[in-house]
Amino acid sequence: MENMEVRNKKTEDKKYSFDDLVNIIRRLRAKDGCPWDREQTHESLKQCLIEEAYETIEAINNKDYRNLCEELGDVLLQVVMHGVIAEEEKEFTLEDVIGGECEKMIHRHPHVFGNLEVKDSEAVLNNWEDIKQKEKNYDNISDSILNIPKALPANIRAEKIQKKAAKAGLEFENFDQVLDKVYEELEELIEARKIGQKSDIEEEFGDLMFSVVNLSRFLHVNAENSLTNATNKFINRFVGVEFFARQEGKHLWEMSASEIDTLWGRVK
Repeated sequence: MENMEVRNKKTEDKKYSFDDLVNIIRRLRAKDGCPWDREQTHESLKQCLIEEAYETIEAINNKDYRNLCEELGDVLLQVVMHGVIAEEEKEFTLEDVIGGECEKMIHRHPHVFGNLEVKDSEAVLNNWEDIKQKEKNYDNISDSILNIPKALPANIRAEKIQKKAAKAGLEFENFDQVLDKVYEELEELIEARKIGQKSDIEEEFGDLMFSVVNLSRFLHVNAENSLTNATNKFINRFVGVEFFARQEGKHLWEMSASEIDTLWGRVK
């Protein structure tokens, strides 16, 4: 028991480095390492990377900085795992990853590492996009739009595409025009529903959502965050409604719509 306590104490006191983490992953991937870790590939780890990123966002939203520290470590683990796998496959190295990012940051911040002068953060972002355009060898706006990742959440991808299109001049003049477009798409959805063709309904529903995201840009609100907040609000109200129902000794599925609506009003 005493030896175990000493080993635990040493582990607690040790300050690990980035190289330590890399070596741990290399050990886990070795022939006599962990069977699960050895089986992983870039493809098999995709979902893990997405989940760890969202868990990091959750920690930020909750202002839980102890948890944020842990989740950032999990994201870093994913980066190192992909880097070690790439080393094994002779695709690239972790040094390539770090070096490439350092060069990118220096190149895209000429106002810090060069002689360019900028007046505000908006100018920084515009300059960033111009530099990125040149780095990627994009000849036109279409190239940059086509290279926006399809794996992004739909709201975020739609907004990024709309911003790039607006930069090229394809933009509504004001909020009222955008709102009219939302109403137009809603009417087309209603008409498609009357006809009843599922593919047409899906298409028109998608057009409506795309227009609503565009509306969010003119309102200067984040569509993804707004929907998340609305979903959380619904969850909280649902929990409240069920709580009141249980206080009355009832289950929601046993209650009429009007009874549930009354409880909803109490929670709201």
